[in-house]
Amino acid sequence: MNKTKEYFYPKRYDVIVVGAGHAGIEAALAAARLGCQTLLLTMNIDTVAFMSCNPAMGGPAKSTLIREVDALGGQIGISTDLTFLQMKMLNTNKGPAVWALRAQSDRLDYHRTMKQLLEAEPNLDLKQGEATEIVTGNGQRVTGIKTSLDVVYHGKAVVVTTGTFLNGVIHVGMKHQEAGRMGEFPARSLSASLRKLGLKLGRLKTGTPARLNKKTIDFSKMTVQPGDHPPKQFSFTWEYAQYGLAGQPENPVIGLPQIACHLTWTNQRTHNIIRKNLDRSPLFQGKIKGFGPRYCPSIEDKVIRFPEKEKQQCFIEPTGRRTNEMYAQGMSTSLPEDVQVAFLRTMPGLEKVDLIRPGYAVEYDYLFPSQLQSTLETKKIGGLFCAGQINGTSGYEEAAAQGIVAGINAAALVKKREPLILRRDDSYIGTLIDDLITKEILEPYRMLTSRSEYRLLLRQDNADLRLTGKGHRAGLVDKRRYRAFLRKKAAVEKGARITPEAAEQIDIAAKYAGYITRQVEEVRRFKKLEDRRLPAGLDYHGLRGLSREAQHKLAAVRPTSVGQAARIAGVSPADISVLLVHLQVYGRTKTPVLK
Repeated sequence: MNKTKEYFYPKRYDVIVVGAGHAGIEAALAAARLGCQTLLLTMNIDTVAFMSCNPAMGGPAKSTLIREVDALGGQIGISTDLTFLQMKMLNTNKGPAVWALRAQSDRLDYHRTMKQLLEAEPNLDLKQGEATEIVTGNGQRVTGIKTSLDVVYHGKAVVVTTGTFLNGVIHVGMKHQEAGRMGEFPARSLSASLRKLGLKLGRLKTGTPARLNKKTIDFSKMTVQPGDHPPKQFSFTWEYAQYGLAGQPENPVIGLPQIACHLTWTNQRTHNIIRKNLDRSPLFQGKIKGFGPRYCPSIEDKVIRFPEKEKQQCFIEPTGRRTNEMYAQGMSTSLPEDVQVAFLRTMPGLEKVDLIRPGYAVEYDYLFPSQLQSTLETKKIGGLFCAGQINGTSGYEEAAAQGIVAGINAAALVKKREPLILRRDDSYIGTLIDDLITKEILEPYRMLTSRSEYRLLLRQDNADLRLTGKGHRAGLVDKRRYRAFLRKKAAVEKGARITPEAAEQIDIAAKYAGYITRQVEEVRRFKKLEDRRLPAGLDYHGLRGLSREAQHKLAAVRPTSVGQAARIAGVSPADISVLLVHLQVYGRTKTPVLK
């Protein structure tokens, strides 16, 4: 007998989270703070909460996601406020539905802040290891995970948040290597385990620009992009100090000088170099098989897709206060390193630029998210949740939003509590999850304001009014914070302009009252379809009148309501009419067509 194994008894956990990126952190913290003994397992503890791409948070739609996570009791907003280099409100020349706070973050400070927080959390164990297998008791319910060292950790629920690491392959020019992120090993075995459980996986691609040496940049030839003074903050907790939230100190980063970003542009010389080297592009030579993000394409993709554009913008942004490493936003690429240097040096201010790290593309496995419930639990395997890029999304904010929902619901499953179900009409998070589980995700999904039909109601400024009550009922928003929130809510309802944030909400409500009333009426009509629940075991193939495509799509997604069914691609209004007729018959006879 192996004496090491004989004396090694791994601790039993309530919730196990695989992956310590932005989804994994929110999931683990939520589960631990809800009283679950939680394991957060990561392949490298030294890269917890790393910003693999741009060290920035927020922006259009994404700022609303951060505010919503914060309102539910999550961490991303507070940690961003504690580590920002620059804070700026975007789209202020437009309506409040598209206003967006954006922070340029200190990449290493964000990592350190999150790592210290995880290590200090009482119910949370942070461990290093590679999960290679999802362990199930009978093939239908999760019982834990197995690592590459054959250690089995037992858990009642498992949340998989593996980012780009599932069979990750990195491309720089025609060279490629197995990696989940530049310089880090991929997760090679977990995909096979998920497939063995009957889950369907696909392949996606994303990319990142080169990192530039600040000492080789001439900023005098660029346009300065300063931050806002005074800067706003993502988390509502700083504001709540003025409503009696005791023990909330002032954010120490607020007093630090903000670091400017700079804007430069490509030109025809840049584009010509890119065009001449497409024979060395893995994207255009078919080496990359996964679909890339349509809303954040590589520079070579932009040059070919938009030949009429004579120039493309490039923002040169800092990655920290104590580093010369700069980020070239807008220049995502997988071209060879020598080509990257050549086309960058054609741009004003970058004539002598040197690279610290080349840009690259990464391909990875993802789970088709139609296999998930609204709780982010898989339909096939009880207790198995997925969150973040594994669900086909892109972005730190989308990952954090899914992570907190998965963590809350994993804890709810363990504690036998009601799950947290967010809807399209109450949050961007609800819109995000609904889109994932009802629509075909064949490219990385990015949250946009245009994806929400209720964006005037779901603004970043009122996220606390919409979701703090739900966070309190879920158990993540404590009594102290909730009491302070109620004082603010009462002040806003009375029109008391106690804080700048309250005044802003009061002004928006008054100025856009007519439009808001109209959207509230749309929500009321929407709820009628959402309240028409569909029986869980409904046999769609046995329903006469449904098109074959609708039968296939409805059987695959298994929507919980008529409203959700109506949003599935391939389900027509005529198909919805058939469902409504069936529900009317069912209401009279109580005999649905079940499998």
